[in-house]
Amino acid sequence: MIERKHGKISVRRQSDLLSLNRSRLYYNKRSTTVDSIAIARKIAALHHKVPFYGYRRMRVALEENGCRINTKKIRRMKKEMGLYTVYPKKKVSISGQVHKRFPYLLSDMAITKPNYAWSVDITYIKLNKGFVYVAAIIDLFSRKIMGWYLSPFLDTSLCLEALNMALQHGIPEIINSDQGCQFTSASWIETLSERGIQISMDGKGRWADNIWIERFWRSLKYENVLLQSFETVRGAQQAIAEYINFYNNDRVHQALGYKTPQFIYQQRICNNPTKEAPWINQQGSTLKRLQPTLS
Repeated sequence: MIERKHGKISVRRQSDLLSLNRSRLYYNKRSTTVDSIAIARKIAALHHKVPFYGYRRMRVALEENGCRINTKKIRRMKKEMGLYTVYPKKKVSISGQVHKRFPYLLSDMAITKPNYAWSVDITYIKLNKGFVYVAAIIDLFSRKIMGWYLSPFLDTSLCLEALNMALQHGIPEIINSDQGCQFTSASWIETLSERGIQISMDGKGRWADNIWIERFWRSLKYENVLLQSFETVRGAQQAIAEYINFYNNDRVHQALGYKTPQFIYQQRICNNPTKEAPWINQQGSTLKRLQPTLS
């Protein structure tokens, strides 16, 4: 349209006649260089290895491997490749505003047998595209995961499915949870009440009241989830099922005298169900004093 070598009309005049911005005539789109492709591959490989690295830590890691790049370029390239850092999202547990809240029952209480007190919580798992949520229930005496369920939906049915699995192995005297809307819902409270289970809830903002299940989430993520990349819900479900089986049956715990949760749970169910555990004698007889020694 524009003839740069026109003998009679200058480029400026042609631009004015066509109502074009003359600066656009001199712009050439920069082609993707070989170096940019190589850097993108390094960023993708590093993200796959440590998906919880933000752009600052990623810059340091890349520089240590001889790739000098600023944080702005890392952020831009990650966004173009659809790579997002794994980090805790806010409001996995949203406080229920309508239903009754219950007091925390486990303060200074000795746990002397399996199925005396369970704890339940929800976390999220990052997929390559999207998120799924996992609810799990842990026995506080043995640290065994009694039941769990994975779903792309953050609702009460997620927790009820985990509870149904757990109740196949026993019925606790107490179940402790946070004050999230899933645990203050009528269906959750009715299900526990029908079975004579006492309901305990953390104090607002007191994450340490539910530290046992929080420690399990930490183990699950650092020993399994963050070492993998999940393409599908089914893939995440299979990996988590395998890890929980390992956690219950093969992973020894320092707080359990280097025994597995399944060993402690089964031993106490079959033998001396009311005898106090030896590690409680060593570390103190109350849950409050046991908290710092959990593994």
